[in-house]
Amino acid sequence: QVQFVESGGGLVQPGGSLRLSCAASGSMFSIYAVAWYRRAPGKQRELVAGISSGGRTNYAESVKGRFTISRDNTKNTVALQMNSLKPEDTAVYYCAAGLAMSHYSYWGQGTQVTVSS
Repeated sequence: QVQFVESGGGLVQPGGSLRLSCAASGSMFSIYAVAWYRRAPGKQRELVAGISSGGRTNYAESVKGRFTISRDNTKNTVALQMNSLKPEDTAVYYCAAGLAMSHYSYWGQGTQVTVSS
């Protein structure tokens, strides 16, 4: 089982940057695919970016070229670097883990990101 503690959310102006971090418990973190999802007000949850146990990544079209997902298995952490933020990136961001990409069983509590001037 994996449990997460997320951090790094906040208020940022359009065009700014934020780095989200997710610290995972458990000794088997390296075998899991990990991802960041988000849920905007009034919208369904959507995948933002995922990274496999081997380092393969995928991104939502809306964030390609702006967001970068990374993981450090020695520290049991996954990060999401978000650049050139837009108001439409405003959402609660969640990290998730599972034994395969797009099959996530474990979820963090979420961290709020607000992009506004």
